[in-house]
Amino acid sequence: MENTPKSKVVLIHCPVYDNEAVFEALQKGINLLGGLEAFVQKDEKILLKPNLLRKAAPEQAVTTHPTVFRAIAKLLREQGYSNLLYGDSPGSVMTPFKVAQAAGLKPAADEFNLLEGDFMNGVKIDFPEGKAVKSFSICKGVVDADAIINLCKMKTHALVRVTGAVKNTYGCVSGFNKGAGHAKYPDADNFSKMLADLNVLVKPKLHIMDGIMAMEGNGPGSGDPTPMNVLLISADPVALDSVFCHLVALDPQRVPTNVYAEIYGVGKSHSKDIEVVTEDGVITCEEAFAKYGNPKFNVNRGELKKENPGKKGRKPHIVKEKCIKCGICVDICPVEEKALSMDKKAGTIPQYDYDKCIRCYCCQEMCPQKAIEVKTPLMVRLLGTKVKSKRK
Repeated sequence: MENTPKSKVVLIHCPVYDNEAVFEALQKGINLLGGLEAFVQKDEKILLKPNLLRKAAPEQAVTTHPTVFRAIAKLLREQGYSNLLYGDSPGSVMTPFKVAQAAGLKPAADEFNLLEGDFMNGVKIDFPEGKAVKSFSICKGVVDADAIINLCKMKTHALVRVTGAVKNTYGCVSGFNKGAGHAKYPDADNFSKMLADLNVLVKPKLHIMDGIMAMEGNGPGSGDPTPMNVLLISADPVALDSVFCHLVALDPQRVPTNVYAEIYGVGKSHSKDIEVVTEDGVITCEEAFAKYGNPKFNVNRGELKKENPGKKGRKPHIVKEKCIKCGICVDICPVEEKALSMDKKAGTIPQYDYDKCIRCYCCQEMCPQKAIEVKTPLMVRLLGTKVKSKRK
């Protein structure tokens, strides 16, 4: 085991979303890993798979920034890659390319003649070697591709603490099947086992994390943008996510996607097995934190308890002052007997039935107004009491 090669994660400092600066940074980073042809071949159909969680402007840090998307498209075209497509399956019911338009990616896709992959239709793929999942419904655009370049976003996540390269592959699962997956694998451990199997199946060739402006706090859709000023690049999604963890003072072993993806053979999560490659040479994960990290990054560093439906565990809570009563949270709830209800005609605020809630936090992910926060049961009770007292 002592002679096992370490996983390489390139870290390039990049403080601005400027087309030329990002392109130069990305080009340097990929060259430090051996160049594009070390991962994808020119006769392959290559899918660029960004994070398109929901409709959001680039400055909100919800989606992969268009300058990062544009940079890899430009680099591929300049180096003679001709067969390129792009896409993602959003968490919302909105069509993928409306989300891409809102996120600013579609103009870049049009500039470099990227085809729209089919992310509206799914194909059932049997996966008998899966440890937790024996079949997936995979978007046809993914099935059609020979190779995937995973363009993930550096963000927090209510269920599994952070979302990065491993979690971003969930957008390869088609449409409503993502919600069904949350219902079938509701807790962090089982959801992460499913994601680990998914990564074994789809096997992206290269992972690029947009960490120039990250999201902290109430992520992955309602948190706060915060500068981290880095691009991370690796063939190992687990190592990449683990470096992300080190940069925000989070133990990678507290992230279940890291733990199970390593057990399933996807990649490496321990710092002793990872080299951080910079323009100035190879450094350790600990040295990367000292030079580029943010110890005040707002992320859950506590224990992830086994959260069962009912009274225990952290709960989604609606901030009534922010809620616009759009009903998206109700529509997106994956539970067959909805854990959320509202009277749209009466214009009421959605109400939770916490006995039905599975703590998947899909409602929190998809709220366009940042009106849903994840709180401890005590905080939910205190906030409820505060709201009631205001009404008296």
